[in-house]
Amino acid sequence: MKQGLSTKTGTQKRADLKARFTKGNLVVAPGVFEMVSAKIADQMGFEALYMTGYGTVASYMGLPDAGLASYTDMVNRVTQYVSITDTPMICDGDTGYGGLLNVMHTVRGYETAGACAIQLEDQEFPKKCGHMLGRRVVPTEDMVAKIRVAAETRTDKNFQIIARTDARTVHGLDEALRRMEKYARAGADILFIESPESIEEMETIGKAFDLPLVANMVETGRTPVLTKEELQRIGFGLVIFPSAAFLSAGAAFKNVYSHIKATGSSANIKQELHDFQDFSKLMGFDWVADFDKQHAVGEEAIS
Repeated sequence: MKQGLSTKTGTQKRADLKARFTKGNLVVAPGVFEMVSAKIADQMGFEALYMTGYGTVASYMGLPDAGLASYTDMVNRVTQYVSITDTPMICDGDTGYGGLLNVMHTVRGYETAGACAIQLEDQEFPKKCGHMLGRRVVPTEDMVAKIRVAAETRTDKNFQIIARTDARTVHGLDEALRRMEKYARAGADILFIESPESIEEMETIGKAFDLPLVANMVETGRTPVLTKEELQRIGFGLVIFPSAAFLSAGAAFKNVYSHIKATGSSANIKQELHDFQDFSKLMGFDWVADFDKQHAVGEEAIS
């Protein structure tokens, strides 16, 4: 990847992603939450990456995923994630950051930034993390209008609209299924019922629709964490793991800082560490050295 930047256009990435949603294939997308995680995951050979709203807001702002991040905050992150990765990026767009005009503006911004898919949810503003209690949803027709506007706004037919409902927790699975049917008719490409609470509920969802379905695997969350084979059997087309990376990173941070605080040194630390030279290469210091050599002047050029 030249200068640590993406070598593929958004158009190429979107076509790649859409082609991967074939019947019987489960697209596995790990969550990325800041630039180091995005760079590492991009080298792992995944079919897609998932820009987690929870993790991005936490890393970028140090705040909870509770409607505090603005469109400007998030499109800034989308732009940066996409610019340094070649893997198709699925991006959390929350509620669209307002009304129908805001949804139009958000879809335009995310598509221009190079996102391959945008996830829009039917929560009331301010929204909450999908595995927290206290979430409230807007009237179904309000979300139908948002999905319709999103589908009409995109300029690339391969830009995927993911419609998410948070109705299951408060109104039950039947209401969530009814909403999904309407969101699909409004133009959603991928359907996402947030936080089903049993394997039986997940199987019911899997039988209900022909469109690709999202399974959200949140460790210690409200939904059972299943294997890839189980999710394929049930009928899901996309599985996201929004929290695994930032939860593991948080544990590693705590271990490292605790050791340094207790001993005053990093010597004999138990935490596995990334090799410094490899990490520097990941960040692009090899092409910086090449650049410096190419543009050296004076004594540097002579030597």
